[in-house]
Amino acid sequence: MVGEAERPAEAAPRKSNRAASLLVAAGILLSRILGLVRERMLAIYFGTGLQADVFSAGLRMPNVLQNLLGEGTLSASFIPVYSELLGQGRTKEAGRVAGAMFALLLGIAGGIALLGVVLAPLLVTVFTPGFEGHRRDLMITVVRIVFPMTGVLVLSAWALGILNSHRKFFIPYFAPVLWNVAIIAALIAFAHRVDLDGLLMAAVWGALVGGFLQFGIQLPWVLKLDREIRLNSGRGEPAFKEIIRNAGPAIMGRGVVQLSTYVDMVLGSLLAIGAVARLRYAQALYVLPISLFGMSIAAAELPDLARDRAQGTAALRERTIAAATRVAFFVVPSFVAFELIGEIFVAGIYRAGQFGVADVRLVWLTLAAYSIGMLASTSGRIYQTAFFALRDTRTPARVAGLRVLTSAIAGGALMLQFEPVTLSGVTVPAGLFGDVRVAGLSLGPVGLALGAAVGAWLEWALLRGSLSRQIGSVGVGAGALGRLFGAAIAGAAGGYGLSLALHDVHPMITAGLVASVFGVIYLAMTRLLGVTEARVVMDGLLRRLLRRQH
Repeated sequence: MVGEAERPAEAAPRKSNRAASLLVAAGILLSRILGLVRERMLAIYFGTGLQADVFSAGLRMPNVLQNLLGEGTLSASFIPVYSELLGQGRTKEAGRVAGAMFALLLGIAGGIALLGVVLAPLLVTVFTPGFEGHRRDLMITVVRIVFPMTGVLVLSAWALGILNSHRKFFIPYFAPVLWNVAIIAALIAFAHRVDLDGLLMAAVWGALVGGFLQFGIQLPWVLKLDREIRLNSGRGEPAFKEIIRNAGPAIMGRGVVQLSTYVDMVLGSLLAIGAVARLRYAQALYVLPISLFGMSIAAAELPDLARDRAQGTAALRERTIAAATRVAFFVVPSFVAFELIGEIFVAGIYRAGQFGVADVRLVWLTLAAYSIGMLASTSGRIYQTAFFALRDTRTPARVAGLRVLTSAIAGGALMLQFEPVTLSGVTVPAGLFGDVRVAGLSLGPVGLALGAAVGAWLEWALLRGSLSRQIGSVGVGAGALGRLFGAAIAGAAGGYGLSLALHDVHPMITAGLVASVFGVIYLAMTRLLGVTEARVVMDGLLRRLLRRQH
């Protein structure tokens, strides 16, 4: 006879996946808005100078913990198993599995964080060989502060996995707001009290405090939703053993992605001062639609895909196509906007203080190069999620390895076409476009970004092909994409026309008005063209307006 705690609970009414993805997107949006505020303040105080490079590289280096053990790995291995246990009413077993996972992550993350603190000088030498003198000394100090922060963020990803499995989406994706707020508060508090080196250290300590806040806000919700969590070793838990088996390939996949990040950082450190910072400023905008749409929709789909996989491949294929279609509706206009009128948005966010006109132009070109791979990256997340629901973490891992290798080779080769590189007194001259400059600045970062886009499309093609062979075609369709691109280009034309009339207006105001006009035109055009997602979005907005009037 099944015990009371193990008896299947009554199914709680589920929110639709569209509503769930909106909750994820809302949390991510708030976090990203604060992230852009953070980046603007960094641009104002540090520009693209030495301290900006150190902050950018310093936050990236310890991310090995977060990327290897964090949300990506947990989404692939922990969430599907934990969600299925909850769906079957095996709550005590789910609690034991969650407790074992926390204990494992705590031990591994703590150990690696300690090693990072001790081995900081060696890590700086290996991963930022172009950093010398004062820039190297600052980097060592920053790494020693930030490594423990990433250990805490790994535990925050564990909390996110618990909350998502219980279909609580807003809090875990809102939590990074506190991380951003802590950095912003540190910058404001010390901006006029210390020099630039001191302000850099204040921002890094703020990041450490923010990591604890990000985990702390989620923990009460976790303990409230799962009262069965008990720390344990996981021995004798078949579900935990399955998680560990699935985690191996997932960690390998995340590991090669992390390697790609490090390759970019190594190559970027060999370029002129400011290249690492410009790459970071461009990435902050590039990942915004990827996070808002690719991550939010994928995160909302995964728990239900894991619970419902028993229904067969037809249901999985239908859900995958629907998710990819929703992603395309939001990502296509993002791509078009960044390519055609992205300079307006870069200026609106960053143009202030130490961030000049030349920086705006070069960051925009880097953003445009990254954005070539945007649709591939976001669609690829949906395909990865489908593989995770099938309990296949090996295929995404193998494909990720090929993406990394391609991105590294293409990025290095293209970077050298734009800018010479010097290491240990040996200079590799620039190639075909070495004489091309933007306000006197070389375009090495653009080459690196183009390499990343090439890798993204290779990954997309391989994932889609493999998934299609298993469950059938999962493409959005050329006709649907054509309508989206047509509407987006019309929106960009309208936005650009408006920007010409606003040439004397503050860049931030101009960017806001242009974005509004672009969005209105795009929504109107897609609605006229019969795009289902446009009807859903506009009807939802109309209902909200009517409710407010009554």
